[in-house]
Amino acid sequence: MDPKVGVGVFVFNAAGKFVIGKRKGSHGAGTWGLPGGHLEFGESFETCAARETLEETGLKIRDVRFLNATNSIMEAEHKHYVTIFMGGVCEDNVDPQILEPEKCEGWGWISWDELRVYGEEQMKGAGFERKLFLPLLELFRQRPDFRV
Repeated sequence: MDPKVGVGVFVFNAAGKFVIGKRKGSHGAGTWGLPGGHLEFGESFETCAARETLEETGLKIRDVRFLNATNSIMEAEHKHYVTIFMGGVCEDNVDPQILEPEKCEGWGWISWDELRVYGEEQMKGAGFERKLFLPLLELFRQRPDFRV
């Protein structure tokens, strides 16, 4: 099976928090991840990030930029993904909407420090409040010095 390319988007607000949502209906169901999806043929990372964010959350982002990339083998699902992490800024005082309820239970805002706690707990195998989607968890494993 050939690897697929996914794009995950850190959508930031003025307070420096970003959007995170609980996945459902696909691989990674029950885990927390970023808005995003598959890179389409001929599409740039920036265009994919803006498109997927708008489709999933209704948020329009600007200043879209590359942040990092991870390589994830999802053995249980027999999937292999290269995930391109992008960042962008949304309008102030605008909250994400659930536009694809079959794919996401709900969106919320989180800080990098809060996310790091969840990632560290999950990597230790400790009890954790939010289990992260594997590509997001891989940021902590593969890129321990990464900061948003």
